Amino acid sequence: MNGVICEDVRQLVWTTSLPEPELQPGYAIVAIRRIGICGTDLHAFQGQQPFFTYPRILGHELSGMIEAIHDHNSDLKVGDPVSIIPYLHCGQCAACRSGKTNCCRSMKVMGVHEDGGMRERIAVPITHLIPAHDLTLDQAALLEPLAIGAHAVRRSALTAGQAVLVIGAGPIGLGVMALARHQGAHVIALDMNEERLEFCQSWAGVSDTIHAKDDVQARLLELLDGELPPLVFDATGSGASMTNAFQLVGHGGTLVFVGLFKGDITFNDPHFHSREMTLLASRNATLEDFETVREALGAGFADLERYVTHRCTLEELPERLEGWTKPEAGVIKALVSL
Repeated sequence: MNGVICEDVRQLVWTTSLPEPELQPGYAIVAIRRIGICGTDLHAFQGQQPFFTYPRILGHELSGMIEAIHDHNSDLKVGDPVSIIPYLHCGQCAACRSGKTNCCRSMKVMGVHEDGGMRERIAVPITHLIPAHDLTLDQAALLEPLAIGAHAVRRSALTAGQAVLVIGAGPIGLGVMALARHQGAHVIALDMNEERLEFCQSWAGVSDTIHAKDDVQARLLELLDGELPPLVFDATGSGASMTNAFQLVGHGGTLVFVGLFKGDITFNDPHFHSREMTLLASRNATLEDFETVREALGAGFADLERYVTHRCTLEELPERLEGWTKPEAGVIKALVSL
């Protein structure tokens, strides 16, 4: 079987000798058709991904077609297009029992803790397949990154009309912006890239943008009638940005860390307490978040054709990925086709 393996840092290799997946009870064999390239994949390639070991088959933003299925009680059948939920939870721990499968104590994420979808076929638990008859294969693969944003928005308890600052205009931050706007928020985007900020307005429909080189606090106070936003999302994965984000939250407000930073974050406790600030982590997504995105796509909340800026085949990927890590490449979302 053909596929791509990340052998070590910056070593992405095409191979024709991967073993075929085995069909087991409760599983389906899915022929992969689309793979979204995520920050996690880029960080693993660059040696910056926490909780990661090599070699590893990357890829967790996936869609495909069912080639074989073991469970005759399932509504799914051979030939069905599907999106894949890549978070393999145990179903037994306290988090799983309380419905927080996204933060399972024994979580294994495809492409991170175990081999992912950068190959022709993969075995997937039937419970982690979402029928995608109403979606294109592109849309089905992009449910996962957008579900990350949907989960963060749901965690925040955002309300319509609320002022929201989203820091970081990468693919996850853009998803947060689009979904927050879809739920009626007044969204402000903050980034250091002028072209990305323009994209935030044209694609995500944000109300205002702020360049990181500006006096961000002063600009927020100007935009919000002398107040700081009650809700701030940081989707950068940057320790410096996440530390500075505490200064941008209004009194009684909430800060949501969507991006993951490989290190420690510190903050000034008197400042934190004086505002009775709420700090939230947002990890992965649940089936509910995937369904939220699916419904939003049905309502036309975003043009995913413009969200995907770069494409290649799986065989071409080892030659393309290094270039996609460079800011000048202008990658928003890259999609691999098989």
